[in-house]
Amino acid sequence: MSEVVIKAEGLTKRYGDLVAVDDLSIEVHRGEVFGFLGPNGAGKTTSINMICGLLQPDSGTVRIDGDSISGQDEAIRARVGVCPQDIVVWERLTCREQLQFMGEMYALPRQTAIQRSQQLLEELDLIEKQNAQARTLSGGMQRRLNLALALVHDPEIVILDEPGAGLDPQSRVKVREYIHALARSKTIILTTHNMDEADRLADRVAIIDHGRLLELDTPSALKRRVGEGDVVEIELQGEIDAQKKPSIEKELAPIVDAVLLDPEDKQVTVRARNAVAKLAAVIEALERHSLSVGEMRLRENTLEDVFIQLTGRRLRS
Repeated sequence: MSEVVIKAEGLTKRYGDLVAVDDLSIEVHRGEVFGFLGPNGAGKTTSINMICGLLQPDSGTVRIDGDSISGQDEAIRARVGVCPQDIVVWERLTCREQLQFMGEMYALPRQTAIQRSQQLLEELDLIEKQNAQARTLSGGMQRRLNLALALVHDPEIVILDEPGAGLDPQSRVKVREYIHALARSKTIILTTHNMDEADRLADRVAIIDHGRLLELDTPSALKRRVGEGDVVEIELQGEIDAQKKPSIEKELAPIVDAVLLDPEDKQVTVRARNAVAKLAAVIEALERHSLSVGEMRLRENTLEDVFIQLTGRRLRS
């Protein structure tokens, strides 16, 4: 059994009448990439801030290797590096200056801070910009610099809050590869809206919504357990009466394992084992409701399907 490095029990945080995090308990194992997924406003960042000691919970505890973490535990908090979702850099300091400054803030000897800065600038492809002020960097370079600042003191645990936000495809691949390499020597907690990224990187994922834990398992286990089978997306032609949605889904339910009709997008999504063999019956049921079938797409179940099934399709602000 893997060694537990972070143990959060009963974490709760309220802002007036809003319960941002509601009795959250998770365990993170040493050396794993732990994915933290949820819609906007689900409580991910609040949970992360409590886990790393930046925010005090109203109730509950967080322990790192059995030691309680709080705002007073500087030695424990120094074992954690945090890369926030919002880019935080000193605009008028050069890349090298701010990395060395951050290292010295963590009480690294000056020579060690210089060596770590050099290493990170090279690993994150920023060496050519080492003497450039942060304000002159592109968004992708600033994001990579933000990651370097979280790593300069060589923490055991790295918390990455949306590290791929706003990145172009090339930068996203670079950051993803770097996170994968980091996972060989560190414990990583990763929050992301990119389900493909979570599926590729995470050993286990926790899906939360409205501050509560919905599921926690490996991506492959979640895809097997929460909706087995292939997925068929069927485009529908013509207008669809939203009031007929429940009756249409009810008629399709005995044929397939799961069904979701979206009248606005004019699409029905069904999941079933041996889905191709059941398509004729699905189409007949749709035609009985005067729905004409357009393009159809067959694909495997994904982590995004699991996420949508658990949290719904409704947009979050």
